[in-house]
Amino acid sequence: MNPFQYRDGELFCEEIPVSRIARDFGTPCWIYSKAMLLHQLGQIQQAFAGVNPVICFSVKANSNLGILKVMRDAGSSFDVVSGGELYRVKKAGADTAKVVFAGVGKTDAEIQLALENQILMFDVESEPELDAIAAVAEKMGVIAPVALRLNPDIDAKTHAKTTTGKKGNKFGMDIERVFELADKVLKTPRLKLVGIHMHLGSPILTTEPYELAGQKAIEVTRDLRARGHEIGWVNLGGGFGISYRGSEGLPASEYAKVIVPAVQEMGVQLALEPGRFITGNAGILVSEVVYTKREGGKLFVIQDAAMNDLMRPAMYDAFHKIWPVKAAAEPANYEGEIDGCEACDVVGPVCESGDYFAKGRYLPPVERGDLISIFSAGAYGTSMSSNYNSRPRAVELLVDKGHVQVVRRRETYDDLIAAEMDVE
Repeated sequence: MNPFQYRDGELFCEEIPVSRIARDFGTPCWIYSKAMLLHQLGQIQQAFAGVNPVICFSVKANSNLGILKVMRDAGSSFDVVSGGELYRVKKAGADTAKVVFAGVGKTDAEIQLALENQILMFDVESEPELDAIAAVAEKMGVIAPVALRLNPDIDAKTHAKTTTGKKGNKFGMDIERVFELADKVLKTPRLKLVGIHMHLGSPILTTEPYELAGQKAIEVTRDLRARGHEIGWVNLGGGFGISYRGSEGLPASEYAKVIVPAVQEMGVQLALEPGRFITGNAGILVSEVVYTKREGGKLFVIQDAAMNDLMRPAMYDAFHKIWPVKAAAEPANYEGEIDGCEACDVVGPVCESGDYFAKGRYLPPVERGDLISIFSAGAYGTSMSSNYNSRPRAVELLVDKGHVQVVRRRETYDDLIAAEMDVE
């Protein structure tokens, strides 16, 4: 499914011309397709239906309340990594009894908030964290459910900044440590070991890492049970890749082929934490060309979106397809030379040389006032955005067939200073 398609030389989101949306709501603007969100979540629900998983949408991928409510209504739960994300999912009306809390630096206040809301489990990253959870649970007089996060030392062939499952990463613990801490849980009245957790990184475009992780989970689960632990859950995280360039992303069914048999062999309940897979290709960032200029032998296309809106190219050298909203034809390959096009750097107005979305990218001729779409921007776009250079965050819009709803208004200059105090 692709909700963003060109019809007679103009980009549509579902049933609405993107140019009309930009005219009505201004630029930069984020446009999400509700149909795509539901389609991608539905893929996972159907692919893993045989093991009845708890699917916990990863809030860090896109934390907009409108998106979270769409996920909630479609049967998803949530994976959070901060107290703020837990606050958001509560505001979205989530059932917190199905929420998973991950992250390496949970504070006592966040642990208390999670216990007050009776979350499904903590993904525990270290022994000091385990001790902190036990201490907070003791003060509250409750029992904390924990899953120990393994670092399986599996190279998922992802970007260095998004790999999480190799030795030397800050996440999880070596398998040998898991057994020590599991035994410690047995001796700690305020803790209950409910399962194990593994997350390998993102985006992962092959199934082999999950197959390897499944085999390690089988071994660890067997050994923990032999030591007297009741392991009822295995959380295999998220990380399913998407198609940024063409069709490199796999359907959810391919991942299920290697994960489901392992889950069935273990006889456990499966939790998954997809984020990018659901929202990545459900959103675009639309900008307007402000200027073009030729300097230093280069053509620069300067538009009104910037790295404060979409950080991924600057931070990860990430590739996003870029094309005018009104164009005669969409190319089959965005990465090489394109007839009738010229190589240019697509940049923003932020005062950083790192403020770019593409370098040496071939685009048809554009001029001041033209609209440009940056595709596959629905994950790690707004959730990583900032007010750098005192730029207000852009409006976020949810399209449902022929209807557009504002799910986050455009910030104003007053918003920029609303939390700041005058100094006499």
